[in-house]
Amino acid sequence: MPGGGFAPAKAGGVEFEAKITPIVILSCIMAATGGLMFGYDVGISEVYGKTQDPNLNSNYCKYDNQNLQMFTSSLYLAGLVATFFASWTTRNLGRKPTMLIAGFFFLVGVVINAAAQDLAMLIIGRVLLGCGVGFANQAVPLFLSEIAPTRIRGGLNILFQLNVTIGILFANLVNYGTAKIKGGWGWRLSLGLAGFPALLLTAGALLVLETPNSLIERGRLDEGKTVLRKIRGTDNIEPEFLELVEASRVAKEVKHPFRNLLKRRNWPQIAITIALQIFQQFTGINAIMFYAPVLFDTVGFGSDASLYSAVIIGAVNVLSTCVSIYSVDKIGRRMLLLEAGVQMFFSQVVIAIILGIKVTDNSNDLHRGFAVLVVLMVCTFVSAFAWSWGPLGWLIPSETFPLETRSAGQSVTVCVNLIFTFVMAQSFLSMLCTLKFGIFLFFSSWVFIMSIFVVFLLPETKNIPIEEMTERVWKKHWFWKRFMDDNEEVAATGTIGDHSPQKGHSNGLDPASQL
Repeated sequence: MPGGGFAPAKAGGVEFEAKITPIVILSCIMAATGGLMFGYDVGISEVYGKTQDPNLNSNYCKYDNQNLQMFTSSLYLAGLVATFFASWTTRNLGRKPTMLIAGFFFLVGVVINAAAQDLAMLIIGRVLLGCGVGFANQAVPLFLSEIAPTRIRGGLNILFQLNVTIGILFANLVNYGTAKIKGGWGWRLSLGLAGFPALLLTAGALLVLETPNSLIERGRLDEGKTVLRKIRGTDNIEPEFLELVEASRVAKEVKHPFRNLLKRRNWPQIAITIALQIFQQFTGINAIMFYAPVLFDTVGFGSDASLYSAVIIGAVNVLSTCVSIYSVDKIGRRMLLLEAGVQMFFSQVVIAIILGIKVTDNSNDLHRGFAVLVVLMVCTFVSAFAWSWGPLGWLIPSETFPLETRSAGQSVTVCVNLIFTFVMAQSFLSMLCTLKFGIFLFFSSWVFIMSIFVVFLLPETKNIPIEEMTERVWKKHWFWKRFMDDNEEVAATGTIGDHSPQKGHSNGLDPASQL
């Protein structure tokens, strides 16, 4: 896709023959249930209408509760630690066993939470759920990217994010229903129902096939070839198989993948990965999702504001993620991100202006017409996020790293995401109290910055075979190609990265001119 100084690769590589087989679809759907569990865990933590001080009449500060923030964010801290262990299991044991480990943590965490007798048990259960998040977020995106045919890799990968949105919607509806249960045991049902997606993930991990990439990487060539033939639905797999074997050979020469990430030729992928995770959290999705029930209450839904918010916002979230599944492999990653940037910026500025003019710190005089407009802007924002920064923040990093650093790179993705999710979870309510309506202007400024980043520095990865990203993407990008030094690859692996002299050097100079 032209734009931002990036031109598409010519026929420097081929798209391997692959059918969309039932086994691929089933495997991806089952693996993506990890997103369902993640979404439910996130959604079950959201508490609407609970205040630290019942006498505090403030539209912006009544939710500022550090204990609530700490309980919510503890899941992300546990996931942050777990992802480093998950990197080792993903690389050495495989993607499938790592998903099984995630399912085990989820199931044990659910049981402890549902049976909790005190706060300590709740925290232990929460930490175990966080460990499950760390392992699932490490393995599932890699699994989906590796098993899917190139031409539909983006859509199948976004199944993970679709399940996250479904999980959040499910959790919000469960929260609303169990809150009306008399006797004070509704919270146990809310926490216990997390066992449903946990069982789905565990069953899925038992049923799916290991990826050919992982099998070949661990020396099981015959088994990898058999699985590749099965998931591609064709006997013409030799070209793709040979490329996977060569990628595995290079990967095995890298003894320290995390240290290898620091090499100059991996800087582009690291920079893109870190930026996408930070930007995803600074879109302002937390502000929008949290403040939605307040806006619905202002419109006149009263005590049912949380239910209507969960249904409407959740439905928009799910349906818009489906839009991304359909369009990401047709119009590309960059176009979705850029269009969404305009949409999110506009909606947040409108919300900030209306709230700034019509809603003071302790008033509820927002005119019904303005309130309806704000709700429409909330839906506009959520839809844009759901088909762009939500799923693509996970998709793009999972498909850009070479095999030798893929597990380590995914650890960085999960780690940075959880760090900044923790930062937002721990600070958002206090920011809302301090900045008031200005919090939407704060996030809209970030949306502008991240859109500029996409224009100039994010290359298009649509329809590029996952093992050809270096040659067909990074070495052809106007800015990142300067980091693709073949001489460094020779020093690191003993061979030039593409193993084909006709493709030349990434910096555009004749080899003799570098002497």
